[in-house]
Amino acid sequence: MSAQTISIVTPSYNQAKFLEETIQSILGQGYQNLEYVVIDGGSRDDSVDIIRRYADRLTYWTSEPDGGQYDAINKGFAHTTGEIMGWLNSDDKYTPWSFSIVSEIFATFPEVEWITTVQPLRWNGRGQVTNVDFIGGFSRPSFFKGGNFPGEGSYGRRWIQQESTFWRRSLWERAGARVESTLKLAADFELWARFYQHANLYGVLAPLGGFRIHGNQKSVSHASQYMAEAEGVLRRYGGRSCNALEAFMRGLMWKIFRHDALSTRPGWLRVIGDRSGLTFPTKVIAWSGKEWEIITGFVV
Repeated sequence: MSAQTISIVTPSYNQAKFLEETIQSILGQGYQNLEYVVIDGGSRDDSVDIIRRYADRLTYWTSEPDGGQYDAINKGFAHTTGEIMGWLNSDDKYTPWSFSIVSEIFATFPEVEWITTVQPLRWNGRGQVTNVDFIGGFSRPSFFKGGNFPGEGSYGRRWIQQESTFWRRSLWERAGARVESTLKLAADFELWARFYQHANLYGVLAPLGGFRIHGNQKSVSHASQYMAEAEGVLRRYGGRSCNALEAFMRGLMWKIFRHDALSTRPGWLRVIGDRSGLTFPTKVIAWSGKEWEIITGFVV
């Protein structure tokens, strides 16, 4: 089984403090069939010097003014051809095993078109793992009810972690082959909404990447703007956050049953939950001890 080409884009602007660690988390995996593109927005710190140190291992790089993070991502993907795609911002990191797992999953399961972890990590400013969460799985109906929109009054269980999300180029092309650069912050959320028009999201029971908490991210400092954009995306695609009562009930159910989300439910309980719309089936890819396999769980 030949390894599929993975295309990764890193947009960056004045992130010299973290950029080299991000680059090393990608190149350090030793994955042979890798296209790696860095699009720098004309940084005025030491970013360009860092990029030049790795230039011979990059597929393409540039440093020039652009239209922001999402414009840079679109520019970067235009220089790639790989079957598997993803982007990693210049202050975040992948786990050392992520590419080998991602490649093997896509090669093993041709029906799987996009994946993300169900165990997202957080890094601190020193690059240490400080938290690992469990979010169960993913479901299109749950997504459009706000299940991955953890805002005030929502039952949302967690965001779909962009740093751990990978997809096939064929899905990217069917969904418009772009990140929505007219959005300032929530273009990742908008891309997931478009992907969901074409394919189900599969969870992976392995950490693949993580978001670095260092206090200076736009998604943190402009959280209310991100939430407003994400809510607008939900409505644009026919979704909505649950009303207060439903959100409370779903949130309570998840707190009680989350640790059994990937366990085999009694048939009667599964039928009641799924037919009533209280729960939604989800598919998660897990290691069986010998190979990767798809198991069934539920989310709310």
